[in-house]
Amino acid sequence: MSTRRRAFLCCLLLPFLAAGQHKTRNVILVTADGLRWQEVFGGIDPLLQNEKSAGMEEADELRARLSAATREERRRKLMPFFWSTLAPAGIVLGDVSKGSSVKVTNKYHVSYPGYSEILTGRAQDGVIVGNRPIRNPTQTLPEFLRRKLGLTKEQVALFGSWRVFHAIGESKPGTIFLNAGYRELPAGLSPRLEKLSSLQFDVLTPWPTVRHDYITFEMALEYLRTAHPGFLHIAFGEADDWAHDKRYDRVLVSIGYFDRALKQLWTAIQALPEYRDSTALVITSDHGRGGTVGDWTSHGQSVPGSEQIWLAMVSPETPARGETGFAGEVHQRDIAPTILELLGIDYREYTGVLGKPIPQALKAHFTPRPRASTK
Repeated sequence: MSTRRRAFLCCLLLPFLAAGQHKTRNVILVTADGLRWQEVFGGIDPLLQNEKSAGMEEADELRARLSAATREERRRKLMPFFWSTLAPAGIVLGDVSKGSSVKVTNKYHVSYPGYSEILTGRAQDGVIVGNRPIRNPTQTLPEFLRRKLGLTKEQVALFGSWRVFHAIGESKPGTIFLNAGYRELPAGLSPRLEKLSSLQFDVLTPWPTVRHDYITFEMALEYLRTAHPGFLHIAFGEADDWAHDKRYDRVLVSIGYFDRALKQLWTAIQALPEYRDSTALVITSDHGRGGTVGDWTSHGQSVPGSEQIWLAMVSPETPARGETGFAGEVHQRDIAPTILELLGIDYREYTGVLGKPIPQALKAHFTPRPRASTK
């Protein structure tokens, strides 16, 4: 084990040993841009599966493979790994049809405000307006964790398909290891990362600001295996862009890839001793979308339902309850404080946070370590 990694583990382990019961030492946050709760909980949408305006006129094979009589069957066909392995190992919130709601609290219901709410535990209405790529004015959760836990820049990482993450992810440029959009990686990290860094410019998407999720995920996975970050955010983007392009067939394909990527990620977590049985995996989305044939492609203040998102968590501190119906309402801003509590850090130490830890994500016997003295 490297000296840097040993120091990193000691830094994380000491407070947990003092608490006597904290096992979570790493956090992997995965976000899927604009992935609707309707597909997560219901699979292929019967309203859209035959809709020509949604690009489904030549999707016979896709329809046949994903269609089923019940929503439970359909979702297992669309996201088999998520529902067979991840969901039973933790909690899943956000099925509105079963009385479980996860909502954004920012008023815009678009990407930057949503990601910022996830990463700062608060809405910043009037400051972060729409998707303008201004620098995030608030210290983000990754930045806070780096300072709080004494981590190096390389131990706190974000890989995103959307280039605006360079503004979203950190309030001070260069605080964390960040690569998003069509951006070269530094040389010398690993041969695999060098290859992926070059490949991204040869396999272009239709959108100048969003690279392929495959590139983003493979970069993040290789970085996980080689650099062993304590905090890693992987931000997928393609499902949202295909929806805006009215290509429901491509949205479904993107979701299928997302599920396979989660399987690869989970396999890596279980295989690496640095992560096995000590990692919180948090999976969510930045915003929802409309729920009709006329507005499923859209989201924003004027689109009903685009405030509804979903959330899944698996960690040593999270009960294995699976899908949690009739769970009431939690908020996007609650994700950051919940992550802090999973790590044994009193969320109130994160100045200005407005969210609260999500009770369903914490085992009943779990007690956060004492709040640090402010003297």
